[in-house]
Amino acid sequence: MSKKGVGQLLKSRMIQADMLARAERIEDAAVGIAPVGGPSDPHPGNYKGSFKVTTTARGGRRKDRATATVTNTAYYARWVEYGTEKVPAHHVLLRAAAAGGGG
Repeated sequence: MSKKGVGQLLKSRMIQADMLARAERIEDAAVGIAPVGGPSDPHPGNYKGSFKVTTTARGGRRKDRATATVTNTAYYARWVEYGTEKVPAHHVLLRAAAAGGGG
């Protein structure tokens, strides 16, 4: 096995496309389980509509492999995911990754 060849494979378009497909499945799962605010919410559906997938061939700790990332751009996304003193954690991305990230 060639170390250089493995490195090229990890950055390849084929791996990048697979990472993108997995991230899109996670995004779909996250949108499906994302909470929507009630009548007092000034922006109902904003969180649900703020998921985004990005991909790169220079990801990972050493920037040596293809990766894809699912994020939510709503400014309060971290509070929805992890909760606050007054709001329970929903763990949307955690649950979506567990449900949608597999083969």
